[in-house]
Amino acid sequence: MTRVLPLIAFVLAGSVAAAGDPAIPGHHPLSQSEAGSVLISELRCAACHDGIGRSSLPEKTAPNLSQVGSRIRPDYLQRFLESPSAAHPGTTMPDMLASQPASERQAIAEALTHFLVAQSSTQLGTTNPDSESAEATAEQGKNLFHSVGCVACHGSQDSSAAGNTEPPKDPAQEDEEDADVAAAPGKAFAPVNVPIGHVAAKYSTDSLRQFLFQPLQVRASGRMPDMKLTPAESSAIAQYLTRTTTTPVKPLTTDATLVEKGRALFKELNCAACHALPGFTAAALLPATNKIDSTKGCLSKANDRSPKYSLEQSQVDAIAASWSATSSNAKTPAESDQITLAKTLTTFRCIACHVRDDYGGVHDSHNEFFVGSELKLGDDGRIPPPLTLVGAKLQPAWMKRVLFDGESIRFYMSTRMPQYGTANLRHLPDVFARLDHLDGPGMLIPNPETQNDEEREREKRLRAAGRELLGDKGANCIACHTFNGKAAQLNQGIDLLTSYQRLQPAWFNAYLRNPGAFRPRTVMPTAWPNGRAVFTTILDGNTDQQIESIWYYLSLGTSAADPPGVRGVSTKLEVADQAVLHRGRSRVAGFRGIAVGLPEKISYAFNAETGTLSAIWPGDFIHVNWSGQGSGDFNPASDPITLAQDVSFAQLSSENDAWPLMPVMTKDARRNPNPLYPKNVGYQFRGYVLDEHFVPTFLYRSGAVEMEDTCVAVRTDTSVQLRRIIQLQAPEEQPLWFRALTGDIQKESETVFHTNRLRLTIPNVEAMLRPLAETPGQSELLLNLQLPQGKSTLEFLYEPVKK
Repeated sequence: MTRVLPLIAFVLAGSVAAAGDPAIPGHHPLSQSEAGSVLISELRCAACHDGIGRSSLPEKTAPNLSQVGSRIRPDYLQRFLESPSAAHPGTTMPDMLASQPASERQAIAEALTHFLVAQSSTQLGTTNPDSESAEATAEQGKNLFHSVGCVACHGSQDSSAAGNTEPPKDPAQEDEEDADVAAAPGKAFAPVNVPIGHVAAKYSTDSLRQFLFQPLQVRASGRMPDMKLTPAESSAIAQYLTRTTTTPVKPLTTDATLVEKGRALFKELNCAACHALPGFTAAALLPATNKIDSTKGCLSKANDRSPKYSLEQSQVDAIAASWSATSSNAKTPAESDQITLAKTLTTFRCIACHVRDDYGGVHDSHNEFFVGSELKLGDDGRIPPPLTLVGAKLQPAWMKRVLFDGESIRFYMSTRMPQYGTANLRHLPDVFARLDHLDGPGMLIPNPETQNDEEREREKRLRAAGRELLGDKGANCIACHTFNGKAAQLNQGIDLLTSYQRLQPAWFNAYLRNPGAFRPRTVMPTAWPNGRAVFTTILDGNTDQQIESIWYYLSLGTSAADPPGVRGVSTKLEVADQAVLHRGRSRVAGFRGIAVGLPEKISYAFNAETGTLSAIWPGDFIHVNWSGQGSGDFNPASDPITLAQDVSFAQLSSENDAWPLMPVMTKDARRNPNPLYPKNVGYQFRGYVLDEHFVPTFLYRSGAVEMEDTCVAVRTDTSVQLRRIIQLQAPEEQPLWFRALTGDIQKESETVFHTNRLRLTIPNVEAMLRPLAETPGQSELLLNLQLPQGKSTLEFLYEPVKK
């Protein structure tokens, strides 16, 4: 018998949580008072009650109501306000009208609905897709929902899959008892299962699509994270989740009298304590109390004027235990960090996918939905990695890229790492770093500027040994790992060249010695069983030096020569009557390059890492070095016109400010001095959408300004040009600078500039051509954009000039 826990929208099925207090389901380690403190924070008790100490958890904010009428069906909104838990089982929204008779509840909810809908600049759309396309899209949405990670928090929405707990297996693997807690921690606890049966009645398909694409705009506290869905993926999942809805959206014509009545009720009910709306302030806090009387107030069943939460008794008990807990049991800093971490991982449901120490992990009932494209990698290829010792594993900058910038290297894993919002997990990297320590050699790479001859000779010897060890005559790591984008021979594991930038040396050293100690069922072998080297002819079989040699070699990054046995296959891609898009690394577009070939025989490259049009070339499209990622390195098949790869948009305080340049790494200076460069200057890539001719529109933002960037071909009698249209959406009037061109730039007119390879026509805006101090004879063309609030458009014309 499944029962709904109204609090935090969790569902308990069968037995209660095995590891922690049953007030919160899942394989968590929280005690009763710790679970109660989480519930106090998630219920926002401090919004009304004085005397509640500051939580170690990031504040959970209520949804943004400013445009609620454009997102939610009016009839659902009224039902929800009338009885929140009846309309949405599991909601954290209290019943504010519990003491009112049924007739009054309905009247109050109606007035509040009219008031809230009137706050929106637009109403909910009523258009629906045709049934045939909707059915096809819903099937795609079903597959996405059950593969990208939605199931970890919401469970399967497909009844036909219920009861099947066997994940896909490589037919070559023998069946064996699952001993890896990361893969299947058992059924002794209830899975996290946030109910979403109400969404079809709550949203239109289009408004749900918009929410799924950018959930943090509405729910900024990150409890519903951003799953990095493209607009097309968001649309497909929205179609799937609303597939049972047959009732069309009924627009609400607001009544002025009811709007004013609702306005007064919004103030009277103190809705502003949780929901911010212009013109409203929260009422004074209620006096502090040291003890909870469960027969009165919010937690009781009494028919009084207090808001009512539909709680399980275990939840009331946990809140009471936390409320009355004293500070006599002082915690050490490490103990406080452990509690903060456990609360964070439980609240944001990180442990629905990840193991940390002896808690968390994928539940048996969700196990089958964690899949990957590389079956031979076993659980490593489909289950998100453990968080045990992750603070000692990842370089601090890389952890921030994963948490805040959506960095991902496990291309073979279908489940995605969500984005929770920087403000919500800002504390997490430091907590991990304070808690997680691993003793081991630092394996510091010598500074080339201070090396003596002996150190240089040692470094050269180690790097040669490292290259040999990785190759097919050594440990043959390249059999299962891609290398610099080139395919492996057997399994397509994580690219080895990410190791130096990603991992801390002590963890790298310990993992190579004994991978099974970190992941019990890993397919990763060791070349140093029991600390003894298998390859005794390399560096005299010295284990410490061999592992250090691999670290030295990988520190070269993309300049490292391929290990023996790496093979690349070059393929030339052609463009026919539709655009062709290819993603991969490239010298003209960086690590996250995207090449686009147009039928008019003109192509361009876009650097998604910095949001920059980085190359243009007429003629043939690209050559691709095939890799196991399904999209290998690419290079233009014709001579490209290369452009700067730094960010194109930036906020400058004055026209004299230097442009924020991308960090440059060399063979001698291999460590990135600013690994969060794009984020630090306000850039974030949001994906792309394709039109009916497969022409992409790139979606990204600079600060708070949203961009949609499209390039189309324009053919004239004498040439083919590229027209670039950038649509901008600004929340308010603001200045923004755009770097249009660099090089030996000559001015033809106020709107036309050229180099020896390219003629550029710019919009009629303020333009400044200034010299580059670091490169004599070179200039940069900057546009000073004064953006209005709302939408605006920039249009550029790029014309290749024949040599």
